[in-house]
This record gives sequence, structure tokens and C-alpha cells, in this order.
Amino acid sequence: MIVVGLTGGIATGKSTVSNLLRARGVPLIDADVIARQVVEPGTPALAKIQAYFGDGVIQAVGTLDRKKLGTIIFNDEEKRRKLNGIVHPAVRWAMLWLVLGYWIRGNKYCVLDVPLLIEGSLWKMVGKVVVVYCSVELQLLRLMLRDNSSREDASSRLNSQLPIAEKVKYADIVIDNSGTRQELEAHVDALVRRLEQDAGWTWRLSWVFPLFMVVSAAATLFWRAARRVKGSRRGNKKE
Repeated sequence: MIVVGLTGGIATGKSTVSNLLRARGVPLIDADVIARQVVEPGTPALAKIQAYFGDGVIQAVGTLDRKKLGTIIFNDEEKRRKLNGIVHPAVRWAMLWLVLGYWIRGNKYCVLDVPLLIEGSLWKMVGKVVVVYCSVELQLLRLMLRDNSSREDASSRLNSQLPIAEKVKYADIVIDNSGTRQELEAHVDALVRRLEQDAGWTWRLSWVFPLFMVVSAAATLFWRAARRVKGSRRGNKKE
């Protein structure tokens, strides 16, 4: 099975591509959704956050107060690293189990939607990297329109992130979202066709070793059971 990492920059249209893939039945794992799930009440990650940051980051209903936590880590690099050290491993484990589930169900490929795929070095763990791209100027205009922000504020947000041109350097596939919605849908359809084609033999070969292990384990269990039955019969004859 091919594991595909999908990423982009702010206002490049990654979420739109993600939704288009999901609408086409592509197995998709959203890192942002998982990041919220791993800190729900009763989870080990939330307990660790509470132990380190204190009860003040927990709301009366038992959920994480993201706004207050964000204020705490905003200008504190050490605390931000501590939070990432709690949340990121939990997210990665959850994603791994979901990928395993898709593999067991026989999917040829799945897509990991990860905003910080490059920054967090998760690109090293996927088979293909897909980057949703548009020019910086278009990115800036879209961000201003989306958030109703000034050019200065939008530029500040863009400058705080890894430039989209740098992310493109890691890409196996680039989806150019500089045009119309119809053009973007055509790019997504082309991506799905390519994944279907590339995953053909990969999907078949990925089952060879696990299938061998299952058959081998079953044969071993059968042989041991047969020997136990044979030994039991010999014991009965001696009596």
C-alpha cells in the first residue's frame, strides 16, 4: 500500500484538495482531526498536559482550553516543545493504527493530510509527498480575503511559516491551485488516476510477506495440534 502525504501552505487550498479526495472515495486521514481526538477527556495525552501545565488549561466540563494553552505556549519555546512532545507522538501512533486499518482492509493507498508534513519530518515516513501550490502573491490575496485581514497582517502570517516554494522541493507531485475550481478538480482526478496506477503492483506485493506469515503460522499451529492429537492417541493405547 502506498502512503501519501498531502500538505501545502496557508490559503493554498490543501483543505479543498483534501475534501475533493474524500468525495472521490480516497481513504484519507486528517492530522488536525486526530490532534483534537488525542486530547479528548480521558486520554493519556490530556492527562500529561494537565500534569505539566496545571488545571488552569482544563475547562469545567473537562475539555482542553485551547485558547488558554495557546496563550501559555505562544512566547515560550520550551513549553511549546513540551506540548509538541506530548501531542505529536500520540497523533503519529493514531495515524499509524489508521494506516494499518486501511492496509488490512485491502486499500491500495491512503492519504495523510498533514499541514506540517515537512516541518515535522513526517515526509520521511510516506511513500509520496503531494504539495498543493499557488504563488505567494495569490496565497497572500486569498488569505486577506478569507480572514478579512490587512496585507501587513497576512504577510506576517505567511512569513511565520515555511515558504511554499521550500515545500515544493520535497514534493513528488505538485498540485497547482492557481486556476479555477474546475482545473483543480481535473488535477485531483489526475492524482487519483496516478495513485491507482502506481499502487497496482505495490498493493499486490505488499500482501506477499504478510500472507506468507499467516499461512506459515497456520501451518505451524496445525502441525502442533496434529502432533498433540497423535501423542494423545499413543498414550491412550499404552493404558
